[in-house]
Amino acid sequence: MQRTAPELPLRPQDEVECDRCAVHCEKVVYPAACVARSCPFLYAYEAFGHTYVGCMQKVYAVEIDLHLLQEAEEAARGFGAIRALKKPLPMCRSAVDRCYSHRDDEIGCRNPEFAELPVGEPTFKVFARVGAQ
Repeated sequence: MQRTAPELPLRPQDEVECDRCAVHCEKVVYPAACVARSCPFLYAYEAFGHTYVGCMQKVYAVEIDLHLLQEAEEAARGFGAIRALKKPLPMCRSAVDRCYSHRDDEIGCRNPEFAELPVGEPTFKVFARVGAQ
């Protein structure tokens, strides 16, 4: 049985996980940064006497107790990262988490574009232009 190498996606930087080698990498986002930066896609609601926050764009799918998030941020280690389910938006504080870095070999990363994060991309799209004729 002959094994073929997996094809790289057209835009690897748009993927949220990579398993092209024994080191499994995932993109993660920091929800505390969403709160600190007053992200326009952050929503909040109250239920059961608590305030919960989440992402309208579903970059991450969980809803987090705001009080617990703020308590964790005040601690030395902070709240930490959450696995991204979609490509992080340009305003997201994001990173690539290497899950099994001890499995790295002499070749290194087989998909280096995966680690390219959306730094420098515009935070909005222009879809119409209004100007003098």
